[in-house]
Amino acid sequence: MKWRPTVQGWQNLVFAIMGAVVLAGAIAGTYLLNRTDDVFDELTAEIGPMRVAAYQLQAALRDQETSVRGYAISANPQFLEPYVAGQKNQGTAAQVIRDHAGDRKRVLDDLEAIERTSTKWRAEYAEPLIADVKPMAPAVVDSGTVARGKGLFDSLRQSFDLQLQHLQQERESALDELAVLKSWRNAVLIAVVIALLVAAILSVILIRTAVTRPLEALAASCRRITDGDFSEKIVPQGPRDIRAIAADVEGMRQRMVEELEATQAARSQLAEQALELQRSNAELEQFAYVASHDLQEPLRKVASFCQLIEKRYGDKLDERGTEYIAFAVDGAKRMQILINDLLTFSRVGRLNPTQADVDLGETLDQAIENLDTSITESGAEIVRQGEPLPHIVGDPTLLAMVWQNLIGNAVKFKREGVAPRIVIDCEKSPTEGGGSWTLTVTDNGIGIPEEFSDKVFVIFQRLHGRDVYTGTGIGLALCKKIIEHHGGSIWIDNSFTGGTRFRFTIPVAADDHVAANLEGAPS
Repeated sequence: MKWRPTVQGWQNLVFAIMGAVVLAGAIAGTYLLNRTDDVFDELTAEIGPMRVAAYQLQAALRDQETSVRGYAISANPQFLEPYVAGQKNQGTAAQVIRDHAGDRKRVLDDLEAIERTSTKWRAEYAEPLIADVKPMAPAVVDSGTVARGKGLFDSLRQSFDLQLQHLQQERESALDELAVLKSWRNAVLIAVVIALLVAAILSVILIRTAVTRPLEALAASCRRITDGDFSEKIVPQGPRDIRAIAADVEGMRQRMVEELEATQAARSQLAEQALELQRSNAELEQFAYVASHDLQEPLRKVASFCQLIEKRYGDKLDERGTEYIAFAVDGAKRMQILINDLLTFSRVGRLNPTQADVDLGETLDQAIENLDTSITESGAEIVRQGEPLPHIVGDPTLLAMVWQNLIGNAVKFKREGVAPRIVIDCEKSPTEGGGSWTLTVTDNGIGIPEEFSDKVFVIFQRLHGRDVYTGTGIGLALCKKIIEHHGGSIWIDNSFTGGTRFRFTIPVAADDHVAANLEGAPS
C-alpha cells in the first residue's frame, strides 16, 4: 500500500528535520562555545599569570645576583637587602607558577630546574662569598669561585630562556586551538543557517506540491460545480486528509445531483399541489363568506325570537324561564362575537394583505379612541415614554388591533380599587440585519403567572371564567399572529412583578424602507 501522509504528517516531518538540524547545531555550538571559554580562561587565568610570574622569578634571581656582586665590591650590608627580598619574591613567583601550572609537566620541570640551579648557585657561590666578606672591608674573591658562580648563573639564564620558550609554546598552542574552535564555531553556525534555509525552501516546495496545488484543484472543481456544472467529477489527489476532503465533496456533489433529479421530478407534483392549494383557498374563502353571513343569520334570529318571547310572554314566565331566555340570547351573541373574532384571526396575512407606510403613533391613537368608553369609565391613565413611535411598513388596521387588544386587556384585568396605569415605551435594539424596534406595554393590573406566559398566546385559552371576565380567548393569539406577520415576536416580560408587561418587536429594516419613501415624497 502506498504511503500517503496527511498535511499534518508532512508538517511534522519538515518540523522534525528542522528540529534535528537545530538540535545538532545547538549541541555542537554549545560544545564549541564551552571549549572556547575554557581555552580563553586558560590563556587569561593560567598561562598569562604564569608568564608574568616567570618574569618576576627572573627579576628576583637577578636582584639576588646583583646584590651579591654589590656586597662583594662594597662590603656594605645594605647591598644584601635586595638579596633577601629577592629570595622572598622568588618563592612567591614560584608558588604562582605552581598554582596555575595544573598538569603541565614541562612547566613544572622547568620551574624545578630553575629552583635547583638557583639553590646550587646560592650554596656554592652566593653564601660562601657573603661569608668571606667582612663589613667595611672588601674581600678578595677567588677567580675560580667567580667563574663557578658565573657558570651557575649562566645555567640559570638558559633555564629562564627555556622556561619562557615553553610558556610561549603553551600560549601559542592555546591560541591555535582557540582559532580552530572559532573556525569550527563559525562553520557550525553557517551550516545551521544553510540547513535551515534549505529546510525552509524544501518545506515551501513540499507545501506547494503536496498541499497548495491539490487544494487549488479542489477549489477550481468546487467553483465549476457552484457555477452549475454538476457533471464536474472531483478526482482526489494530494495528502490523505485532502484526498478525504475531496472524496467528501465528490460525495456531496453526487448527492446534490441525486437531489436535483429528485427536485426536477417533484416539480410537476408541486405544480399540482399549487393548483390544489388554490382550490383549497377558494373553498376557505367560500367558508369565510358562509361563516360571516349564513351562519350568523340563524344566530341573529335565535337572539331576536328569544327577546320577542321574553317581551310578549315575560309576565307569564317565572324567574327561571326568564333566566333561560337570557342564557340563550347571551349564547347567541357570544357565538356571533366568536365567529367574527375567528374570521379576523384566519384572515391575518391571508386575504388581500395591506402594505403601507404606517405611523405606529397614529395606530395607537386610533386604538385609544376605539377604547375611549372603557378607558374613561375605568379612569385609566396612558403614558408614552422612550423614543417616538416609528414609521414602519405594514397593515395599519392589524397594528391598531394589536394596540387595542393589549390596552383593552390592561383596562379589563385591573386591580380592584386601583385605576389602571398603562405605560407605552419604545427603544431601538441594534442586532444583526439592522436591528429592531422593541415596544413595551406595561400595566399595573392583576398580572399573569409565569407558568401561563406561553399559554395565553394560544387561541381560545382563557385563565379566568366567563362570569369573571368577558372575552373569547382570541385577543392575544391574534396579537401574536399579527406581530409575527410583520416579522417580529411578542412575549411577556416575567421580570416585571408590578402587573403585566408585554414586549414585541418590529424589524428596523421596515422602518428604513419607510424613511426612504418619506424622503422621496414631495413636501
